[in-house]
Amino acid sequence: MNNKKHFFKFNLAWLYGGIFIVLIVLYFTNSQSYNREVDSTKFEEIALGNGMEKITVYKDHAEAQLTDSAKNVIFGDEVPKGTEVTIRTNIPSSDSFAETLQHWKNVYGINIPVTYDKSSDFGAIFWSVGPFILLIVFWFLIMRNMSGHGGGGGGGGGVFNVGKSTAKLYEKGNTRVTFDDVAGLSEAKQEVEEIVEFLKNPGKYTELGGKIPKGALLVGPPGTGKTLLAKAVAGEANVPFFSLSGSDFVEMFVGVGASRVRDLFRQAKEKAPCIIFIDEIDAVGRARGKSPNMGANDERENTLNQLLTEMDGFGTNSGVIILAATNRADILDKALLRAGRFDRQIYVELPDLNDRKEIFDVHLRNVKIDASVDRDLLARQTPGFSGADIANVCNEAALIAARKNKKTVEKQDFMDAVDRIIGGLEKRSKITTDEEKRSIAIHEAGHASLSWHLQYANPLVKVTIVPRGKALGAAWYLPEERQITPREAMLDEMCATLGGRAAEEIFIGRISTGAANDLERVTKQAYAMVVYFGMSDRLPNLSYYDSTGQEYGFTKPYSETTAKIIDEEVSRIVTEQYERAKRILKEHADGHAQLTEVLLTNEVIYTEDVEKIFGKRPWKSRSEEILRDNESNKEESIVDDSFTTTTTIELKPEVPDNDDNDEEPKTKE
Repeated sequence: MNNKKHFFKFNLAWLYGGIFIVLIVLYFTNSQSYNREVDSTKFEEIALGNGMEKITVYKDHAEAQLTDSAKNVIFGDEVPKGTEVTIRTNIPSSDSFAETLQHWKNVYGINIPVTYDKSSDFGAIFWSVGPFILLIVFWFLIMRNMSGHGGGGGGGGGVFNVGKSTAKLYEKGNTRVTFDDVAGLSEAKQEVEEIVEFLKNPGKYTELGGKIPKGALLVGPPGTGKTLLAKAVAGEANVPFFSLSGSDFVEMFVGVGASRVRDLFRQAKEKAPCIIFIDEIDAVGRARGKSPNMGANDERENTLNQLLTEMDGFGTNSGVIILAATNRADILDKALLRAGRFDRQIYVELPDLNDRKEIFDVHLRNVKIDASVDRDLLARQTPGFSGADIANVCNEAALIAARKNKKTVEKQDFMDAVDRIIGGLEKRSKITTDEEKRSIAIHEAGHASLSWHLQYANPLVKVTIVPRGKALGAAWYLPEERQITPREAMLDEMCATLGGRAAEEIFIGRISTGAANDLERVTKQAYAMVVYFGMSDRLPNLSYYDSTGQEYGFTKPYSETTAKIIDEEVSRIVTEQYERAKRILKEHADGHAQLTEVLLTNEVIYTEDVEKIFGKRPWKSRSEEILRDNESNKEESIVDDSFTTTTTIELKPEVPDNDDNDEEPKTKE
């Protein structure tokens, strides 16, 4: 083991500092001496006039240091006292000049001290060649830094390798991630496992005339496990694996991106069979013709053209499989998505209830939990969470338990972690008046009451009036995970969302800004019902949604008359649900009042508290049914075969009822 300490570490700043110091020293050195070149006649005249103190003879010239009297003759009074003044003249050779000195001594009696210097004039050489050397060194270091200090898989080494591929190569057995580490994603794993199986046993497929897919594109929201799935492929395939990002092709120099693509595929062909994984391919695969450069020569488009050619051009890439990942497949070039380049598009979606349970099993392997932790409950409590979110929940729960000096992670720690991630940190120090606190309690009790009495409304989990994040009050619900949503379910959700504003009007007699978030959600949902889903009485079976993602340009796909009808229908739907909310609250005013008092006393209520007041809900939760079906490995399909393409609105993970905006007063939630 080498314990030798490195006391000096090179840095480019040291080079700059050294050059600066040398220049300063040379400047002051030259400023303190006066030098002049004269012809041989003038040099002899000064020597015969006893104006030289000593002479230094070099190979091709001679220098003489002048006396004080000779200084004034040559330079005048401008020379300060004590300043060394020299003159120089060219000579044929040192031997011939020695004869001249001997002649001066014999004829004129001039005896000047003479020194012969056989060394080269380093100063002259430095000033003539040094600047060029410094420029070369400076340019080399700059290009080395721009090339990544020689890092990357063949992309370093300075300016000469700037066009080389920066892909990182993983040889066989270098990665330890396997498909066992990827929970859920059963359909996506089956797709990529087939690719791995082909690389291991190609004869099974080729003898039937099958061919390996040339490429597979992993598409899905952030955090769903696309890159993790690629790592598992690298660990399972047992073939060379090239990994890089789409942005690695982008460079400031023209032609570098295309050169890196060519070099990448050249290396891949040498290692075939192998896999190339390009993460975030949208950085280089954006549709051509949509560049913000307004028709200029776009280097990214040149790189994309080269990528298209290498993937499926005139040449062949037998044994080279392309894996790519993106969460923006809608902006990719159509030529990139066609069969022959990416034969398969594998959709990696947000995990459903069963998948979330499996993901919790994976991330809880190394967490010390006690018997109170229920994985089924955790899976139900995290609807809409991605795999990365679930990993964050497990980590936060462990941190919370450690903060409380616990030996194991308990159920409450996980609940606190979910609340922390969804709603933000509790802010018990925020000052609210009694009037504001009561207004918040009435508002949240209105949500809880309506969600309990509406069949399709999301079941209540927890309501609190403790400020959390930006909200002064929050409510957690357990949404049903449906593949298709009936019209009645959307109306019930809107009615429950308007329960807070309706409770304020009925039980306080005035409304506040606390329902800003509720109104925003309800308005968007009402417009979706009318414009996207064709659920309006006056505009039935019409949808103005563009599923291609290209929108409709600068014009709307409907007339001004239709736009007026849409606004009227949206207003009618929202008004009807608001009146319905007020009617239900009036019918259960006593229960609402009891909930309000419990909230004011305990600052939080749970499902059990609502059940004590209103009784059990007559409708069963589908979440428990799905988990029960999962135990028996009999999942029910709730999508009819006739619904081949169903458009749904992408809903965020179930978040608290964050009723907040930036306006005053602080009676908002």
